Amino acid sequence: MQQTNDPFLEIRPYNDDEVPDAIDRLIEDEEFISAILKYRFPQFSGIAGWLLKPILKRYLHSKWNKIKTVRDVQLHIATYMDSMIKSTSEGLTTSGLDKLDPNNSYLFVSNHRDIAMDPAMVNWCLHENQFDTVRIAIGDNLLKKPCATELMKLNKSFIVKRSAKGPREMMKALGQLSAYIKASLDEKQSIWIAQREGRAKDGNDKTDPAILKMFFMEGRRQKIEFADYVASLRIVPVTISYENDPCDAAKANELYRKQQEGGYEKGEFEDIESIVQGIVGQKRRIHVAFGDVIGNEFDSPEALAAEIDRQIYQNYHLFPANYIAAGKEHSSITDSDRAQFDSKLSSLPEGVAQIVKAMYAMPTDKKADA
Repeated sequence: MQQTNDPFLEIRPYNDDEVPDAIDRLIEDEEFISAILKYRFPQFSGIAGWLLKPILKRYLHSKWNKIKTVRDVQLHIATYMDSMIKSTSEGLTTSGLDKLDPNNSYLFVSNHRDIAMDPAMVNWCLHENQFDTVRIAIGDNLLKKPCATELMKLNKSFIVKRSAKGPREMMKALGQLSAYIKASLDEKQSIWIAQREGRAKDGNDKTDPAILKMFFMEGRRQKIEFADYVASLRIVPVTISYENDPCDAAKANELYRKQQEGGYEKGEFEDIESIVQGIVGQKRRIHVAFGDVIGNEFDSPEALAAEIDRQIYQNYHLFPANYIAAGKEHSSITDSDRAQFDSKLSSLPEGVAQIVKAMYAMPTDKKADA
């Protein structure tokens, strides 16, 4: 039962007792069923789709009828993650988790390259190392369809109200978000949030101090000093490094269009297409690095942002493509790596190719400065 006195009802993920009904609603959602047919059985999604829909619904009901709790959902997703990592990458490695305590909660502030895969990769590393999975911050711009909201709230996602209009409404939404993050951490539930709104399409992973000011709104309400409140959040910078970004050409095309035309209008389903491409596209090797817990050494959002940036770049795992793009020699580079990267660039228009090259080079330069 939903509690009417729940201050986070509008934004929080589902609780255990809400999971079965949410799954039933999802299976009965026509857009959700149509999307599965389109991506899994494209040859049948046309005229024959109306015949398959009832069969697919019955199959999902039987497949998911044992999923009763949030943990059941997480374990079910883990099986998909395992097969996805095996089929779309050459392996996932991790570092830094040995410094963290599985019995504690952390605020993981991560660089942001892929809409769905970034928190999923962090979750997989935690799950594989006997940590609980995180609650995931997700913008309401990705929740335009009811089935998307059901899926995300089933997967421990909480809503960031980016669409809030007017100063008063925005401040209320940010205050609620700040309080929810602290309440989750106090419940021993870790949080994943990106270091900025939107992906770093140019490869420049930079923390937005506005995110950190939002963290502190609950601390200010409680009249706690910034540095002490930050220490209570146990912030851990996380660096996710993909050897190959399946969305690199699409990101570069958007940036090129903005350069040439002064703006870029996203298509209605562009975010969904990016999510799908990020999931099914080839990533080659992936590394997830967990940094050091940040204490009370930083007394302003700007100083804290600089420390998060420093750790993120220091922990970036450089692959041959990064060195090649930056024009630097490295013992890890093979002739095959050079041919592969040259082939990637030569398949793109000149202006777009230059942005892709700069995107892969960026971490090499930033890591040297960290």
